[in-house]
Amino acid sequence: MAVGISLFRTQQIRKPPPCNLNLIKASGESGLLTSAGFDYFKQNKMAEESGLRNRNHSVQNCKSDVFVEGSTGVEDVPMAGPAEDEPMEEAARPVQIVLADEDDHNFELDESALERILMQEHIRDLNVVVVSVAGAFRKGKSFLLDFMLRYMYNQTSSSWLGGDEDPLTGFTWRGGCERETTGIQAWSDVFVVDKPDGSKVAVLLIDTQGAFDSQSTIKDCATVFALSTMTSSVQVYNLSQNIQEDDLQHLQLFTEYGRLAMEEIYRKPFQTLMFLIRDWSYPYEHTYGLEGGKRFLEKRLQVKQNQHEELQNVRKHIHSCFSNIGCFLLPHPGLRVATNPNFDGRLKDIDDDFKRELENLVPLLLSPENLVEKEIGGSKVTCRDLVEYFKAYIKIYQGEELPHPKSMLQATAEANNLAAVAGAKDIYTKSMEQVCGGDKPYIAPADLERSHDELKQCSVRQFRSVKKMGGEEFCRRYQEQLESELDEAYANFIKHNDSKNIFYAARTPATLFAVMFVMYIVSGVTGFVGLSTVAALCNMVMGVALLSLCTWAYVKYSGEFRDLGTVIDQVAETLWEQVLKPLSDHYMEDNIRQSVANSIKATLTEQVTQHAKLKTN
Repeated sequence: MAVGISLFRTQQIRKPPPCNLNLIKASGESGLLTSAGFDYFKQNKMAEESGLRNRNHSVQNCKSDVFVEGSTGVEDVPMAGPAEDEPMEEAARPVQIVLADEDDHNFELDESALERILMQEHIRDLNVVVVSVAGAFRKGKSFLLDFMLRYMYNQTSSSWLGGDEDPLTGFTWRGGCERETTGIQAWSDVFVVDKPDGSKVAVLLIDTQGAFDSQSTIKDCATVFALSTMTSSVQVYNLSQNIQEDDLQHLQLFTEYGRLAMEEIYRKPFQTLMFLIRDWSYPYEHTYGLEGGKRFLEKRLQVKQNQHEELQNVRKHIHSCFSNIGCFLLPHPGLRVATNPNFDGRLKDIDDDFKRELENLVPLLLSPENLVEKEIGGSKVTCRDLVEYFKAYIKIYQGEELPHPKSMLQATAEANNLAAVAGAKDIYTKSMEQVCGGDKPYIAPADLERSHDELKQCSVRQFRSVKKMGGEEFCRRYQEQLESELDEAYANFIKHNDSKNIFYAARTPATLFAVMFVMYIVSGVTGFVGLSTVAALCNMVMGVALLSLCTWAYVKYSGEFRDLGTVIDQVAETLWEQVLKPLSDHYMEDNIRQSVANSIKATLTEQVTQHAKLKTN
C-alpha cells in the first residue's frame, strides 16, 4: 500500500491537473488553506520557470489529494483511471465585473460574472465584507491586494507573507508608468470567515481602475471611485507620499458624486475610509503604521477658525460622509522594487521596513475581529443583496440623471462665462425697463423693436468685453446662449407692451360681443323663416358668449380663476385671428378699393369736364 501511494505521488508531481486552490482545505475550516496545503502550493510554484510572471492565482494540485489537519497520511486513491477524467474546477482569478468602454466613456456591469461570484449557494445569504482599494493609477493598488490574498489564503500561519522566493500572484500588476487595471475587478474566490462572535461572513476583495490616467475623464474617475465606495464596507484610499489638498478635493468630489446616486441621504452614507499613504518619507515626524497615521490625519483634517471657508468645507464634507476614518503610513518598498523591470513581487527584493508594516496593515483590515460588514441604511447587506445594489447603482451612472463632474478649469470657465452672461443680460433688462417698463406708456411696436436691437448689440458687446476663461470657441456657446435669452426676454416685453394697448385689452370683450350680435341677428332671421333648429343653436352660442363675457369680466376684476380667463382670451384670440380679422380686412379692402375707384373716376370726370370747357372756349 505504501508503495502504491509513493507511485501515485510521483505520478502526481509529473503531471498535476489544475484545480482551484479552495480544494486544499483544512478539516472543519471555512475554505482557508492549511499550512501543509500552502507548503505544497509553494513547492509547485517553485517548480515553474523562475521568469514566468503568471498573475492568475492558480494552483497545480490534484483534486483527490486532500490534506487533513492533524493527519499523517493521505486518503486511499484508486490506482486505475486517469486524473484527466476527474471534474476540474476553475482556478481562482480576478474577474471583471464592471467593464469600461474607452470610446464612449461608459461603464457596464457584467451581471453574469458578478452573480457567479456572489450567488454561490454557500455564501449568497451570508453578510458580506467588501474591501476595495482605490486611488490614482500606477500607485500599487493591485500589488497591495495580492498581499491581502496571501493573508486570506493562509490566515492560520504566522508567516502568511510567504517565502522570499515566491513571486506575487493574484490581481494583475506590473511595473511601469502605464495603467494596468480598467473598470472594477473582483477576486473570484469569496472567503468565508468565522468571526469571534461565532457568525460567518463572506469577504470580497475588489480592485479598481486607477484615477487620473491619460485615457480617463473626470466623470470616469468619479464613477469608479463612487461606485466602489458605495458598494464597499472598507474603502482604502491609496495615496503617494502625503495627503495633499487636491487629494482631499478629489475625495470630496467623488464622494459627493456617490452620495447623489443614493436613493436616500443618510447622515453618513459610507462606512470606513482608510487613507493609505505609500512611500512615507517622514517617520521622524510621524512614525510608520496606524498610530503615526492617526496623528498625521488629525492634523490634515483639522478644521481651524483661521482657515479659508473653502478648506473648511472640504474637511467638513469628508467627516460627514464616513462613519470611520483612519490612516496608515507605509514606507517605500525599496529601490530594487522601483527600478528593477523584472521585479515579480519576491519578498527578497522588498525592504524589511515595508514587510514589517505590511504585516501590521493587512490584518488590521482583514483579521476576523477587524472585519467590517457592509451596511446600507443601517441594515446589513448579504451577497445576494450586493448583486442588486450593484445593478441599481450602475443604472444610475449609465443614465443622465446625475450632473457630469468636470475638471477644475472647465467648471471655473463655465462659472466665469455664466457670470458674464448674467451681467450682460441684467444690463439689457434694466435698459428695456426704461423703455417699456410697468410705469411706461404703450410704445409703438416698431420703436420697441428698434430699441431691442440697439440694446441687444450693447449687451453682447458688454459680454465680449469681460475677461473670460475657456477660449474663443468655448465662450461662443455662451454668447449664443445670451442672444437666445435676450430674444426670449424681448418676447415677454412685447406681451407686456401689448397689454397696455387699450384696443388689445378690449379685444376679448369686443370679440365676444361681436359673436353675440351676429348670433342674435342670425337667430332672428332663421326664426322668421322657420328654421327653428338653427335659431335655437344660435341662441345657445349667444348664451355661451354672454356667459364667457361675464366670466372674463369677473376674472379681470377679482384676479381669481386666472387659468379660465386665459382660456377665454385664447378662444377670443383665435376667433379674432381666424374669422373676424380676415372679414374686417376683406371689408376694409373692398371699401378702400371702392373709394380709390370712386376717387379716380371723379378725377377723370373732372378732367374731362375741364377739357370740354376749354374746347368750347
